[in-house]
Amino acid sequence: MWLKPEEVLLKNALKLWVTEKSSLYFVLQRRRGHGDGGGKITGLLVGALDAVLDSNARVAPFRILLQVPGSQVYWAIASVKLVIPWADVTKLERSSTSFITDTIRVTTRSKERDFSMFLSIDEAFRIMEQLADITIRRLLDNEVFELDQSLQEPAHITKRVLEERAQNEYFRALFRLPRQERLQEVVNCSLWTPFSRCHTAGTVYTSDSYICFVSKEEGCCTLVIPLREVISIEKMENTSLLPNPVIISIRSKKAFQFIEIKNRDSLVENMSKRLESVQQKQQTCRKKTRSKALISPLPYYSLYYDDVCTDSEPIEPTGKQNRHSLNEEALMSTFHHTEPETSDSKVTREQVKERLWQDHFSEYGRSSCMFRTEKIRKLVAMGIPESLRGELWLTFSDAITDLASHPDYYANLVEESMGKCCMATEEIERDLHRSLPEHPAFQNETGIAALRRVLTAYAYRNPKIGYCQSMNILASVLLLYAKEEEAFWLLVAVCEKMLPDYFSRRVIGAQVDQSVFEELIKERLPELSEHLTDLSALSSISLSWFLTLFLSIMPFESAISVVDCFFFEGIKAIFQLGLAVIDANAVDLCNSKDDGQAMMILTRFLDHVKNQESPLPPITNQHACFEDDKESFQETEIADLIRDSYEKFGDITVEQIERLRCRHRIQVLQTHEDTAKENTLRVVAPDILLTLEELGEVYDLFKREHFINCYWGENVPALQYHEPSLQYVDQYRIDRAQFKNLYNLLSPWICGVHTNTVAHRAFRLLDENMDSLINFKEFAVCLDTMYCEELNEKIRLLYRLHIPPALTENDEEEQSPLKTPLLSTTRPLCVAPSNGEASDYKEQLRQMLKDLAKDKEKNNEKELPTMNQREFIQFCKTLYSMFHEDPNENELCQAIATVTTLLLQIGEVGQRIRSLGSTSEESSGNDDGGDAAACSRVPEEDSVFMDTRDTTRKNSQTSPLSEGEWTVTFEQILASLLTEQSLVNFFEKPVDLKTKIESAKLNQYDQRITPLLIQ
Repeated sequence: MWLKPEEVLLKNALKLWVTEKSSLYFVLQRRRGHGDGGGKITGLLVGALDAVLDSNARVAPFRILLQVPGSQVYWAIASVKLVIPWADVTKLERSSTSFITDTIRVTTRSKERDFSMFLSIDEAFRIMEQLADITIRRLLDNEVFELDQSLQEPAHITKRVLEERAQNEYFRALFRLPRQERLQEVVNCSLWTPFSRCHTAGTVYTSDSYICFVSKEEGCCTLVIPLREVISIEKMENTSLLPNPVIISIRSKKAFQFIEIKNRDSLVENMSKRLESVQQKQQTCRKKTRSKALISPLPYYSLYYDDVCTDSEPIEPTGKQNRHSLNEEALMSTFHHTEPETSDSKVTREQVKERLWQDHFSEYGRSSCMFRTEKIRKLVAMGIPESLRGELWLTFSDAITDLASHPDYYANLVEESMGKCCMATEEIERDLHRSLPEHPAFQNETGIAALRRVLTAYAYRNPKIGYCQSMNILASVLLLYAKEEEAFWLLVAVCEKMLPDYFSRRVIGAQVDQSVFEELIKERLPELSEHLTDLSALSSISLSWFLTLFLSIMPFESAISVVDCFFFEGIKAIFQLGLAVIDANAVDLCNSKDDGQAMMILTRFLDHVKNQESPLPPITNQHACFEDDKESFQETEIADLIRDSYEKFGDITVEQIERLRCRHRIQVLQTHEDTAKENTLRVVAPDILLTLEELGEVYDLFKREHFINCYWGENVPALQYHEPSLQYVDQYRIDRAQFKNLYNLLSPWICGVHTNTVAHRAFRLLDENMDSLINFKEFAVCLDTMYCEELNEKIRLLYRLHIPPALTENDEEEQSPLKTPLLSTTRPLCVAPSNGEASDYKEQLRQMLKDLAKDKEKNNEKELPTMNQREFIQFCKTLYSMFHEDPNENELCQAIATVTTLLLQIGEVGQRIRSLGSTSEESSGNDDGGDAAACSRVPEEDSVFMDTRDTTRKNSQTSPLSEGEWTVTFEQILASLLTEQSLVNFFEKPVDLKTKIESAKLNQYDQRITPLLIQ
């Protein structure tokens, strides 16, 4: 952003500015006190000086100077401060222009801005991505996003904290570990790999519950050691051949040798402390498990570790007889049928696979601590044998650790959850018979009952997720190859570790991966992306691929091989296979005419992906749509497709996927926000008179106030005010303090120091359900009344702001100098207008009251309570405050004085009438002549107010009035205000809401930021 050049004498500026970079003609300078690491006195003084300056005069932290060789005078050509809220950012990307080759483009809904000339653009972009991801998820994705404790206070977020978080997320994604795992140490070392007879260089990662190793060479070796499997961690003698060795022994009587470890002593000490802590938790929970079963609906990682049992040690029973019997065998063992014609050859191939795996186990290990190498990847790609599939799924996903750590957890959870009815259980019951209905295991009650128990138990365990569509398909496949309890823990691993954020009401995780998949298509298949400019159709078609791991769109015997790869590689396998499918159909997709034809091409292809080596009989796919197609179509072998996916796209890394997810999550969440805004406006717009554009701007300010309070609110859990699962108008709600800020920014009824009081009363009036929160529709209706409604509706709102529930007995403005009437009630009811003609206020007021009564009967409006004298005084004070600094202030004050005097007289007359009526009733009992007697004693000059007696009496039936209490009605106040043209003009004059909105956009953040900067 370029400014008008300004002369600068560099000699005098050196004390306040530090030169960062310079060239022959340009100098980049930084203001002292901004970014100083040493905290020198000069920097602190300059920083303090800049902080206390007015926000408009505050100096930008950087500037660019143009220097002319040989001259002492420089020209400031660029110096600007620009604030872009992260909540407004919809896209963040690296880009290039014709003038500048490397820039960072920040896109909001209204503008694109390019930033360049960074000291380190890679570092700057990485930090911007991390900040954007944290902020957007914290504000817009609080449905499933759990913020790290170190990031709870935005002011405490530093570069080091961001780097630690990024490293933690990469570590958890690389080894597919639970979200609560915190990375402790990262150390370069070498690991003895017996299969290669040498030490393999790599990196060891240690966390609270795991020790992990990955080789420097991609795919060479990966190792995951749960601390619950570790017996000891020991230092060995340091030699020239084995420098700084560490031996880790595990329960299966094996040991791992690490060498070349820097800071070995501190690393071993820290790991030993964590091992001791894990063992203590195991002992503690062993006692608890024996005395009482551990039951909790919370996620498992919030519990202590339970009893530790190896395969040879039986789990001790809790002594409680479960009412629901669990399946102790995988369903496939009961409902497995082979084809008679080809069973011999296929069984032989299965036996060959089993021998290969047995050989691999003997060399690389079999437990969760096995070495994972390129060889095992090839074995998985060939297809896991039916007899080993469940065991290997448990090992690859580390669900076996959760299973062994929580004996009886699932059985007790089933007992606790079964029989309880909620929305999740209703959805589960609807989908039970849609889960692999073509498989015999789910054509009887045994399979259906097991599926019901697994899904219900998980919904009870994790209420945040509950039950989502496609979970039934995954759970049914898991039950085929694993015992019921094992299937439950496999489902836990998939939903909470391997596919995070997939299973929620808005399936954010799956949509993010669709955007990532679309970018990978552009990057890896450029020719296709040139022909198909809009790839969103392909990403939409592929949504079911990711949600169901191809189980819903491939023949079952082929899709099960995809699931094998998924458990070994994670989501990387699905990306690879998806790209291979698109690549195999690239030519046909380029020639497709529309999205429908593209969908048919991909569906036909996937329906003809076969697995000739599978011992399973072909199971008809319920989603196949080409069964009656007589045209021959070439079949594709699933093993060939998987092999192609590894050869062509196997270089996709976990780090690359995580980086792309971080970038695209912003766009997906902002798209959801746009959809929510559109639907909210569609619901609210029919009930108000504001234009759609004005309503949209007000919605943005309403939501932004929520965001501001999330960061700068004091002890207010503002995040709970955003609930994406609610109806659109209720997704964002604001509290009293937030409403007060918006009222000050947008309301046309500004009353000086009295404004906050009126705002609090308006909030109490709108908060009908008394939950101390109001939604956007309630706020918009209030604002619409102030700006667009007719005069009588504006006065009605103003009237309601000064009676209960808006005005309370403990109102902060109760003690007012106006509590004692300052205006004379004997003022004549006749004034001389400017035209010199007398106006009979009695006749005018009488006619207005009659007209209002007729309109009221016609419209059947809800009758408002009467206003007592204390409330009326506050009403008058508000009116006087509203007229302050108005161009016609004197005329308005004169008019309100006249109206106030009139209303005081009306109230006194009503008071006398009620007193006389009460006296007559005492003397005449129930005689109807009492009213006539009371009326005969009313002074003739007060006869204009006789119309109000019935209204007052009706009101007294709903709000009992004490004898002689002073009151006025809404109709009386409205009729009195209508007698003064200046008051009518004031409330009917148009007020420009757009000007208020533009001013609010500029000042909304300054209200919070400026005090913080001064502090």
